Amino acid sequence: FGTGGLRGIMGVGTNRMNVYTVGMATQGLANYLAKTFAGEEIKVAVSHDCRNHSREFAERVADIFASNGFRVFLFDSLRPTPELSFAIRELGCKSGVMVTASHNPREYNGYKAYWTDGSQVVAPHDRNIIAEVAAITDIDRIKSGLHPENITILDEAFDRVYLQRIKSLSLSPEAVAANRDMKIVYTPIHGCGYRLVPQALREFGFTDVSTVAEQMVIDGNFPTVESPNPEERTTMRMAIEQGMRERADIVLATDPDADRIGIAVPDEEGNYVLLNGNQTCVLLTYYICRRWSETGRLDGHQFVVKTIVTSEMVAEVARSFGVKVFDCLTGFKYIAGIIRRQEPLGEKYIGGGEESFGYLPEDFVRDKDGVSSCALAAEAAAWAKSIGTTLYQLIKELYVKYGFYKEGLVSIVRKGQEGQEEIHRMMVDWRTAPPKVIAGSSV
Repeated sequence: FGTGGLRGIMGVGTNRMNVYTVGMATQGLANYLAKTFAGEEIKVAVSHDCRNHSREFAERVADIFASNGFRVFLFDSLRPTPELSFAIRELGCKSGVMVTASHNPREYNGYKAYWTDGSQVVAPHDRNIIAEVAAITDIDRIKSGLHPENITILDEAFDRVYLQRIKSLSLSPEAVAANRDMKIVYTPIHGCGYRLVPQALREFGFTDVSTVAEQMVIDGNFPTVESPNPEERTTMRMAIEQGMRERADIVLATDPDADRIGIAVPDEEGNYVLLNGNQTCVLLTYYICRRWSETGRLDGHQFVVKTIVTSEMVAEVARSFGVKVFDCLTGFKYIAGIIRRQEPLGEKYIGGGEESFGYLPEDFVRDKDGVSSCALAAEAAAWAKSIGTTLYQLIKELYVKYGFYKEGLVSIVRKGQEGQEEIHRMMVDWRTAPPKVIAGSSV
């Protein structure tokens, strides 16, 4: 049980995702909640993604929480991770669990644990929960099969509450109205975004949204892709090909739990360019800051947050509008921590993200949100069109204005116990003997 919860390959054994490991994690979390909020009503929210066994695991989690005397809000079917985060805050929950392995391959599943503010758990709660989980040495100590009446099912009515909050983020309704028939292609990559993202786009006012039919099928085996990660162009291939056929203004994708966003836009020759996470972060930050400025909403009390591995260009953009910038460690739980810290000071979070294709344009969710990010990215494209440009041309203009940045990502996988040991050795070596030169430049 790690700092965010569980993630691993599904199968038999104590180092695999199965009903027993999920059960022990949930009972440990329940024990910690009972100690932390002794004497208070404890409410929790539970959701899941499209992966194999996700519904089974989610129902197991809900049963255990209910059996511990908690009031449980369980979604009636798969939902995006950001909606789970929203539900925790909206319903006044003490905690929440999202059964998902995000963008990992099909063999994986996972378990994200959340705290009262809708963000994934951070210190000291992470260590304390881990200690409680480790203390459960026998599955007979897991409570189950009790108090099913404690479970409340959340359905489409709750979706409407979430979507209305997303609609409130719109910054250029007049640009959308003028370009409502702008061509948008979207794929959920077999995951949670299949219903809410097209609906969010329609709520914003877009009328010409086409979806990749083969990938609108909910399937934890992800039959049309090698890996359900919108960071990879091969994963976006079908959506981009459909975008080329339909001459789409923007191609959008979300990963299986709809917290990550992938964006492809046409260049001057009609070839589709897949934006990397930094470019998406820069474009959305620029759009939000500029529209807040043009509508007279900036008063010096707004801020954005980026992680330390995210392009410094994001900070340059925000500061040019007089917006404060905070850096944090990698992970949206740390972005949420800064939002939580600045709120009592009267400061307003207006956007933030990280290079790994995650963005959060609102503070009513405390995790990255692919649903609202898709809607805002489409609106940014409509706004760009209304001023005679495109998102592709805009990112080039921003490079000229703020400086040129280029980055690439290489993923190295090391599997099993040997892989873990090798990763550990690599980290020790880098810390004890850091390189003196990188790519010909002195460090």
